[in-house]
Amino acid sequence: MIFSNISFIIFIFFFLLLSFNFPEYLVLLKNYIPLLLGAVMFGMGTTISISQIKKVLSKPLVIFTAVGLQFTVMPVIAICLLKIFDISSELALGVIILGSCPGGTASNVIAYLCKADVALSVICTFTSTLISVIVTPILIQQLANENVEINVFKLIKSTFYIVFFPVLFGLIFNSIFKEMKTLNFYLPKVSEFLIALIIGVILSLNFENIHNVTSSLLIIIFIHNLLGLFFGYSISNLFNFSLKEKKTISIEVGMQNSGLGMALSIIHFGKMVALPSAIFSLWHNISSVVLVYLWKKK
Repeated sequence: MIFSNISFIIFIFFFLLLSFNFPEYLVLLKNYIPLLLGAVMFGMGTTISISQIKKVLSKPLVIFTAVGLQFTVMPVIAICLLKIFDISSELALGVIILGSCPGGTASNVIAYLCKADVALSVICTFTSTLISVIVTPILIQQLANENVEINVFKLIKSTFYIVFFPVLFGLIFNSIFKEMKTLNFYLPKVSEFLIALIIGVILSLNFENIHNVTSSLLIIIFIHNLLGLFFGYSISNLFNFSLKEKKTISIEVGMQNSGLGMALSIIHFGKMVALPSAIFSLWHNISSVVLVYLWKKK
């Protein structure tokens, strides 16, 4: 587990340096992000079993709590922070869009590193992404008074291709080759590497707008993520959930699908609006490393 902590940090900062020094090379991979995410989820699928999936599905309250907090805590925190800090209307809209998004696939990798419940994390990510087809546009319209249309078929299709099928194939792979300990050890490491690569690509795509990042925006992003993690754990602590389940819910709530936030922002409003999601994509993975350190032995 120590190797996991160090390797993930090294991967992130390696691609961070690449994105700032050679962004023109990383942007060439932008069209491959869905494929890379699918590979990440395949790696996560190899860490879980059918029995673990059945166990999670037998506890609908845990899933409901995680998904419910995702779409209540994060939007509310976003609005509260925007009332405290003064940023441009474009960046404020970006924060609202980010807060209205479902959980991100990176949360599954962090759940694995934190010794949380990976099966629960995957199911919550899948469920919240499907629900976001309806909930995310409503939240954005109500909180920002902006109408955003989501291509329902496209999002559902991508959810199955990026999350469901890769996890399913990973789970089947694990059941067939579960005796191959070395291979099963390194596949999750590949997922860590790919998440870091995706972060680098996302930052490279926003390289020209980095100078528009203000201290207020950074503070908002930092607090948004940290409060999401805090309330996810604290509220789930009110229920009789296991430590693994509480850790998983915390991670699911605090880590947003910044990729979806960027896509919606760019399609409907422009690159400036996408900046909060781009910054969040880096920060929530860095902050999660602290969680790994704190929770790795629990």
